[in-house]
Amino acid sequence: MSDLRAVVEQCVERQRRYRRPGQRLNEQNTKAALIDPVIRALGWDLFDTDEVHREYKRSGHENPVDYALLLLRTPRLFIEAKGLGENLDDPRWANQTIGYATMAGVEWVALTNGAEWRVYNAHAPVPIEDKLFRSVRLEDDIDAALELLCLLSKENMGDNRIEELWKSYFVDRQVHAKLTDLFAGSDPAPGLVDLLDSRMPRLSREEIRQSLVRARATFDFPTSVAVAAQAQGSASPPQGYAPPLQRLAPEPDRPTPAYQSPPTRSSKRGSPVTPDERRLKLVDLLAAGRLRPGTTLFGRYLGEQHTAELLADGRVRYREDVHNSPSRAGEAVKIAIHGRDIADTRKATDGFDFWQAQDAVAGDVVKLKEIRRRVASSR
Repeated sequence: MSDLRAVVEQCVERQRRYRRPGQRLNEQNTKAALIDPVIRALGWDLFDTDEVHREYKRSGHENPVDYALLLLRTPRLFIEAKGLGENLDDPRWANQTIGYATMAGVEWVALTNGAEWRVYNAHAPVPIEDKLFRSVRLEDDIDAALELLCLLSKENMGDNRIEELWKSYFVDRQVHAKLTDLFAGSDPAPGLVDLLDSRMPRLSREEIRQSLVRARATFDFPTSVAVAAQAQGSASPPQGYAPPLQRLAPEPDRPTPAYQSPPTRSSKRGSPVTPDERRLKLVDLLAAGRLRPGTTLFGRYLGEQHTAELLADGRVRYREDVHNSPSRAGEAVKIAIHGRDIADTRKATDGFDFWQAQDAVAGDVVKLKEIRRRVASSR
């Protein structure tokens, strides 16, 4: 990867040339001129279909993904390409690729038009807009582009460094938001005033409070790959990568849950299911606005996490099959693991207890039975 910087700089120069009047780059030429060189510089063999599979699809009836990058013949990263100048803000592009990655069991997705790269965690149990890990425009900041792109290298995907950074990123965003709240507004957090009061006996509580009102606090969280590598005791970043000097604070504009499947939370844990609750189906939870079409369902079985997709009609897609209920989808998970000869008693599944999803109103990730309970109690 010693030529990664040179390749990125060359791509920037090409972008400027192709944007001249009368010049236009379609998707295929964008791949050849701006995307293929980057993939090659990241250590992937473009001519080995066991590493880079173009127009990848799991079955004949599905739409293909432009690139699947594989390790040990297993897809680890999907890259969806658009022509230079295409607007990546169009939600169709990310939704389509992330949905396909979720069903294919691929965690990482990159969306690019050659000028901009966006990297998503398709399996994160958060709304789709929060699945975005990082984005960068090459010509705006080459160092930041190198930082992001090097995470997609064959070596780093094998070491799963991007997973380490993802977890740190979301923890830092939550801590940053809470720290900012402590200092926000005209009424600082009483706990912060108490802490300073105990350590500054010569000042009154009111003096401390007024000082905090005047304060404009900022918090600096390192984001470079080099810092993360040192924290993990990893080797230094690959040759050709130069970490940016700027240290950016995570954006505090909206709270973001950490990357993990949160424990199921219910104010009536263990309480029996009422008849009103039992009558509710997934389509009723959709109609109530608690679930959204396309929501990812998460279920753990035998220590492994499985994902499914909630369809607009209340059915559930698991892998390539569509099931009429969450219970049937849960049984399909068990059949996929044990085989179809599994005994009926082991196959039987309460789908509302098996699957978790994000409550679109409360924002937390809980079991479907808890969302069902909330809908029933609000009626």
